[in-house]
Amino acid sequence: MSENLSNLLLTPSEMAAVDAAAAASGICSFDLMERAGAAAAAAALRRHPGALRFVVFCGPGNNGGDAYVAARHLQQSGAKTVLFHLGDPARLKGDAARARSGCALEGQGLEVYRPESGDVVIDGLFGAGLARAVPVEVGRLINRVTEADLPVLAIDLPSGLDGRTGKVLGAAFRARNTITFMTRKPGHLLMPGRELCGELEVFDIGIPARIIRAEAGGAIAENTPDAWKGALPAEQLETHKYKRGHLVVFSGDADKTGAARMSAISGLKAGAGLVTIAASGAAMAANAAHLTAVMLHAVDDEADLAEWLSDKRLQTFVLGPGFGIGARARGFVSALADRRLVLDADGISSFKDDPQQLFDLFRGEPRLVLTPHEGEFSRLFPDIGDDENLGKVDKAVAAARRANAAIVYKGADTVIASPDGRALINTNAPAWLATAGSGDVLAGIIGGLLAQGQPAFEAAAAGVWLHGETAHRAGKGLTAEDLAAAVLPL
Repeated sequence: MSENLSNLLLTPSEMAAVDAAAAASGICSFDLMERAGAAAAAAALRRHPGALRFVVFCGPGNNGGDAYVAARHLQQSGAKTVLFHLGDPARLKGDAARARSGCALEGQGLEVYRPESGDVVIDGLFGAGLARAVPVEVGRLINRVTEADLPVLAIDLPSGLDGRTGKVLGAAFRARNTITFMTRKPGHLLMPGRELCGELEVFDIGIPARIIRAEAGGAIAENTPDAWKGALPAEQLETHKYKRGHLVVFSGDADKTGAARMSAISGLKAGAGLVTIAASGAAMAANAAHLTAVMLHAVDDEADLAEWLSDKRLQTFVLGPGFGIGARARGFVSALADRRLVLDADGISSFKDDPQQLFDLFRGEPRLVLTPHEGEFSRLFPDIGDDENLGKVDKAVAAARRANAAIVYKGADTVIASPDGRALINTNAPAWLATAGSGDVLAGIIGGLLAQGQPAFEAAAAGVWLHGETAHRAGKGLTAEDLAAAVLPL
């Protein structure tokens, strides 16, 4: 992809603006459609050489125009091709009408189609621009294709998926392959869209990168090192442990100390200069029996913490893993309001009855990272979480703005959001990362990066990416202990 557009994600409205700008610049829009349809036909022939029949579904807009072009190329290649259309094709306008007039195949209504063995479906009904539930007849068609277990190649996006949110709008095809053009959409990466797209191919149809970048909002991208590597601390030969940051992780009770230790060792291996576990007197022995490189400090109550915080070298903290829910957690967080904090698990749930109390503590330059999973997110942001009109990116950004924090909205499609509106979608986490204690390791990694001076959003994004890479390194069947041991600094 020219000029490294591969990580850029454009919403459907932004892509529509790109198309309009390309046409305004003198680029022939029908030539773009011709290239898109030809690319779809080539992908179908390449991916499905054993197809007995290509079944092309054409919609009422430009996605349907791409499909008419694809059908023409498939027929001209000698492949058996049949065509079915949604609505009256005589009502097509512009490039789509021109594409239909150039296709010699006589189409039939979608309701006529009955799956046959050896069919390969080319889905050109809606693409990424759909913003409402699919019509009833399309839902029935999707069910017939799904029940027949036919391979589907989707043009742009499987019909029925929202290109911005990745949500299913009533019903959606499960594609084996999807071909899109110039850049991906958020819906290609967000769940369940990522799974329903199958193998995704991005094809360059010739729109200049300068036009794409001019129209792209740039607020949403894939989480890759390009998004945060500029914020990594520079390696220097002349340094010492305090220059690399001191991370403090709070331990839970004597019978719940393991989570903090996994966070602590992860932060140390992620590059923090030194790491200390802060534990109550009752939990000191349990921790001491398992610690070597990680230090230990007794903190029983807020008074102990306040006294310790007189050491201004203590700037970065992780609170939550195994800590316990309640007033003690809230008091400790209040004491840390002027420091950098990763708040996870029990720390988040401790504010479920009054989230605003937490948000009011961390105003000014963002220095708070919140790492909620779905349930924790709904407890802190119930109105945002329940809003069906918002996708995961929208929810994460709204939460980040309200909390003035970097939000790590966890899941198979983890979204990292900043109060300034930036959002990154993470894609490198393997399925086997879903294991008990994995979140404790993530909190520690983010804390270790935050301790080294990375801004909250960049530390969160880099931590999520490193967490996924570490899981690949550790391999299938990993435990949280394996994951922590496999962490390597960026």
